[in-house]
Amino acid sequence: MEWYNYVAAFFSGAFLANFVPHFVAGIQGNTFPSPFSKPRGIGPSSPTVNVIWGIVNLAAGCLLFKSGHVGGGDWCAVIAFFAGLALLSVMMSRHFQKKQL
Repeated sequence: MEWYNYVAAFFSGAFLANFVPHFVAGIQGNTFPSPFSKPRGIGPSSPTVNVIWGIVNLAAGCLLFKSGHVGGGDWCAVIAFFAGLALLSVMMSRHFQKKQL
């Protein structure tokens, strides 16, 4: 595989990790920070904005998953995918400690 397939696998994991909190908060009817909130990424966004933002992240993650050939049997792609997932998950857990609800 080419190097860019591993980059796609990494970002696939990151986008899919970002999908979860936005989508779950949105379908529960809760506000949650998004890139569209004020202050950006800290203040609350509406549940509808979070559902839409979650779906955008899901679509991007799925497209990158396919182009990264994560399910193709290449363990390096799987490792890159989980590295992206883990890294963004840890970063989000630290960032969202500052959220305003």
